[in-house]
Amino acid sequence: MPIIRPSSDLRNNYNEISTICHQTNSPVYITKNGAGDLAVMSIELYELLTDKHILYKELEKGISSLEKGEKFSEEEVYEELNKI
Repeated sequence: MPIIRPSSDLRNNYNEISTICHQTNSPVYITKNGAGDLAVMSIELYELLTDKHILYKELEKGISSLEKGEKFSEEEVYEELNKI
């Protein structure tokens, strides 16, 4: 279940929101005037999500290459992975 807090809590209860983000390893959704505005998360979660996004983009490239009939040797694959 998502954790939703008003924007005033960022100012008044920052430490509590930070603790929630770190303990639950999930974002806290911040509302402004009753509507969704921001998602606040720990640096660790942000980096995990960013790394996953990069991985998914690379996998997408690989699938696209396969669909086009492009093939790569094992050495070429490992060389490309080392670059990443």
